[in-house]
Order: sequence, then structure tokens, then C-alpha cells
Amino acid sequence: MKIGILGTRGIPNHYGGFEQFAEYLSQYLVTEGDEVYVYNSHTHPYQETTWKGVHLIHQKDPEDQLGTAGQFLYDLNCIRDARKRDFDVVLQLGYTSSSVWGKLLPKKAVIVTNMDGLEWKRTKFSKPVRRFIKFAESLAITTSDFLIADSIGIQEHLQSAYGATSKYIPYGAHVFKTPETAQIEAYDVAPYAYNMLVARLEPENSIEVILDGVVASGSPMPFLVIGNHNTAYGAYLKDKFKEATHIRFVGGVYNIEVLNNLRYYSNLYFHGHTVGGTNPSLLEAMASGALLVANDNIFNKSILGDEALYFSDASDVAESITKVEKKRYAHFVDRNRNKIEEIYSWELINKQYREYMLSCLAQASKVNQG
Repeated sequence: MKIGILGTRGIPNHYGGFEQFAEYLSQYLVTEGDEVYVYNSHTHPYQETTWKGVHLIHQKDPEDQLGTAGQFLYDLNCIRDARKRDFDVVLQLGYTSSSVWGKLLPKKAVIVTNMDGLEWKRTKFSKPVRRFIKFAESLAITTSDFLIADSIGIQEHLQSAYGATSKYIPYGAHVFKTPETAQIEAYDVAPYAYNMLVARLEPENSIEVILDGVVASGSPMPFLVIGNHNTAYGAYLKDKFKEATHIRFVGGVYNIEVLNNLRYYSNLYFHGHTVGGTNPSLLEAMASGALLVANDNIFNKSILGDEALYFSDASDVAESITKVEKKRYAHFVDRNRNKIEEIYSWELINKQYREYMLSCLAQASKVNQG
């Protein structure tokens, strides 16, 4: 197959999310004999035209000058270039800034779109922006030949809202196997004697609810808040909880070894995400041997099932902190790590993507012949 991957800032990964996925998938596809092209922003630090056998196509990306509007122009530039490439399959990762150009996608290629999370539900966006994103979602469905949902919740939404069928293929993770206590020493915490969360500090990630619960618990155990706090909402949270000295706003931790060790040696790991598909940080926490206390919603429950504790409000959080010790729930931790190996390993996810794209190509060929 000749495959074009659109919708990321490019590879090798310098950003996370879809960029990380594009890096893993494209390498796998090359080893399977496919001809793979990944679109890169012209501002990407890696400026070569190939990387580990993957062809890179750099396109003008004015986001640094125009902000969000620049993302739309970058996607337009990528789609216009894709029309010249004679791809068998165009794999779109996300739709928010690309679906308005959907009618320009190459007619001969099979268009497969990963529908991302329910972006229009994110409270960080204004109501007009959320309405636009909902509109963009509908455009993506009408201009795609096949859809991928990375969570059962997304799949059910696409079916109920649009009558659209989709293939469920989740995100992936690597099992963490090299714990080392020295990696957490810089954070002045002892193994299994601190709780934590890793998230963007945004309202829909339940940060305030979790921290309200931390305070209500009365526990002096350190609580690490890992995520960029140099935002308006971050400043609000730091001010609200400034008297709770055991709550530590650490900032972002981008060294994956350090982050995995912090997860591994935590007592409780809180996952407050309420919107989106298979959240990468949730799978990484499972893969790192964390004991999960997750927001009670379909997205989290479809992944964690009975192998987690759940919260709906601050009192639930407080109860977990005062009553739960990780060692009593070792079976939850073990089962979640087994899930990563058996269901969510990158090897399995990559294989599912390739098999699905092949089946899409075969179905499209039958339709054209018929």
C-alpha cells in the first residue's frame, strides 16, 4: 500500500498524542513493505526527507504566526499536496482543522479518518468554537470513506448521532519494566507514600474536584500535580490550593523514564479525564503499574472495567485517599498491565490498523468494480 498520514505536526515525535502514534505506526507499516508518507510541519525540528524508511513531506505551517487559523492552512496545504501523490489510502488523524477541506481530498484514495475524542464537549472552548467543532465532526463523517473510533464511547456516539459505523481500534502503550527509585528522588517523595495525577490542567480533567478531595481527606501525604500550570486555569488552581502545602504543582515532566517511575512508585494515581477516546496517559499509567482512581464515565470504564477505583465527586476522592493502600490492590495493577500486553500493545494496535486499511482498500475496490 501507498499510504499518506495527515493530521499531525510530524515525526519523529516532538509533541505527543497523534504524533507519537504516527511515529509508531509508520515505522511498522514500512517493515511490512508499505510505502509510507507522513506530513510534517515546515517548522518541525527534523528537516530530512526520510526517517527510518518513512518519507516525510514538509508543508508550510503558519500556526506560529496565525495561531489556530494557521492549523487550518497547514491542513489545506497537506491535502492539496496529497492530491498529487496517488495514495492508495489517506489516513487522517483527527478532523478539527481539516474536515472543512474534506471535499478536496484525493478522489482515488480511500479516506480513513480517526475521529479523535469528542472535542466539541471540551469546556476550555467557547460555545461558538464548540459548535464549529461539532459541525467539523459531521463534515469528517460525510467526507470519509471509513471511520476509526479509539474508544467504545466514541464508537457509540458516532452510531447514535449519525448512524455511522466505525472500526474500534484503541491507542497503545509499552509496558514499563525498569523501576528505579533514584528516578523519583528529585521530587522529595518516598515509594508508595505519595499520590499524583498527570493531565493538562483543564476543567474537563477534574483537577479541581480531585484537589478538593485531597484537602477534604485531611491526609498529609504529598500529592503531585504533573502538567503545565503556566496558564490562567493553572494560576487559579495554584491560588486556590496555596494553603495546602502538600499539594505540589510540579509542572510538566517530559522525561518518560522519570514519569513512568513516578507512576510506578505512587500510592494512588488519579485520572480525571471526562472527555475523549482512549486517553494515552491512562494507558501509560496502566502500563507503569499505577493503581488507578478514575473519573466514573464510559470512556474510562470501557478500558479499566473492574480493575480500578472510581470517583464522581470530591468526597469519593477523599475516601480513596483515606482508605486505600496500593498493596491491597496489587491484583488490579497486575491485571491492568496484562491488558496492555494482551490488548493495547503497540504491536497489536499497529497490526489492527494495517489490517483495517487493507480491508478498506479491498471493499472500495469491490464497490468500484461493481
